Amino acid sequence: MTAVAGDLTSRNPRKITRMEQIFFWSLAAGLLAASIAMVTLRNPVTNAVCLVAALVIQAALFITLGATFLAAVQVIVYAGAVMVLFLFVIMLLDVKAEARRPIPWPKVGTVAVGAVAVVIGIPKLVAAFPAAREPLRWSSQVNSFGAKELGTLLFTTYAPLFLTTGVLLLVATIGVVVLCRRDSGS
Repeated sequence: MTAVAGDLTSRNPRKITRMEQIFFWSLAAGLLAASIAMVTLRNPVTNAVCLVAALVIQAALFITLGATFLAAVQVIVYAGAVMVLFLFVIMLLDVKAEARRPIPWPKVGTVAVGAVAVVIGIPKLVAAFPAAREPLRWSSQVNSFGAKELGTLLFTTYAPLFLTTGVLLLVATIGVVVLCRRDSGS
């Protein structure tokens, strides 16, 4: 067993089998491959398919960690509803023209600098909220993994981090709009 598995079993009385480790790491590799393909490929339809694959693999990872509610929400909300929205946007685009359009490197550089600033700021943000250092505890009962417990934790103990996630998503949306905006000269 690896050090990670030993650490997991110290918090969890159930032993992690070798097959579970293989399944977890193969899903993690698949998630990484789908994410890299989503970012590097130029066709928006291919990007959407890679995003759906990444979201479904992430839901499978949630299942391996015993969070079946989060896996169901991941598939229903993100892989379902959000991807329908993305597909409507892709249908409005001229896919062939978007694939031929050059990459706006100055805008990409600006977004990269912003991403580095966010990555540097995250440890400071986590340090500001002591509850963020502790592992997520659903409840005192081992088999109680429900939506009520998750909602209670998100809106009480983890409320500042939950709100910060909303701000981060807003900043990411603004970054996408800036990157995709067409210049008036072209």
